[in-house]
Amino acid sequence: MKLALVCSRVRVEEKQILAALREHGIDFDRIDPRHVSLDVGDNHLAEYDAVLVRCLSHSRAYYFSHWLEDRGVPAVSCHRVISTCGDKLLTSAALQAAGLPIPRTMVAFTPQAALEAMEQMGYPVVIKPLSGSWGRLLARINDRDAAEAILEHKATLGGYQHGIAYLQEYVDKPGRDIRTMVAGDTLIYAVYRQAGHWITNTARGGETLPCPVSPQIRDLSVGAARAVGVGAKGPGIVAVDLMETAGGRLLVNEVNHTPEFHGAQQATEADIAGAIVNYLLDVAKEGS
Repeated sequence: MKLALVCSRVRVEEKQILAALREHGIDFDRIDPRHVSLDVGDNHLAEYDAVLVRCLSHSRAYYFSHWLEDRGVPAVSCHRVISTCGDKLLTSAALQAAGLPIPRTMVAFTPQAALEAMEQMGYPVVIKPLSGSWGRLLARINDRDAAEAILEHKATLGGYQHGIAYLQEYVDKPGRDIRTMVAGDTLIYAVYRQAGHWITNTARGGETLPCPVSPQIRDLSVGAARAVGVGAKGPGIVAVDLMETAGGRLLVNEVNHTPEFHGAQQATEADIAGAIVNYLLDVAKEGS
């Protein structure tokens, strides 16, 4: 059996995964996509039994996973999961189609249509880029004046990221959200991400705290993973962000196909890297 880890930068998470691979005594390679050129006419990389794709770049993960699957190599996460999770609108549509509770979400293709959608939803609203992570380019829009200013800035900046307005209702969560990780149909961990700011990402200073796993948290997390294609369309390891409403409901906010977990590791006793490697081994065995 031979495995591979595809990543450009070796962060804390990749170091832990590489250490777990070595502890298992597994034959593996680390592949840096920045130094790879792929010939459409050959079967380069077909020698691997499974490949863990952890590219920082969504476009690299998107095409690399497609390339692997075309050659019969299981990619984790699979191309379907990466392509869905890499687009927030496609993710919301998949979650909605699966009957999962999500914040009210709208999309608009012109500034005027976006303004009308915000007025319809009622302020405050949250505007996000269709792709991206770490809480970048998010904005809470509290009134029409702010909406007009932000939409004008986005129109002036131009480009794909600013040409489509992805809008969600603002959920007044209790200073925290819940981050979980799912591998296949198994919940690996759940943690709270707490912050004084309405954006609770650990990349923006959020603090992780232990979160007890309730049946609802487990069901929503596994259900969200299935909704974006894990299991039915292929293997996948995803992070799921849940939000608590003032009334105590849980909403599925986002699903991430290349989750960081160094912050979560500080708040859980789960061996996250070990669980990832064990799942990768299971995928490789199933495909062999």
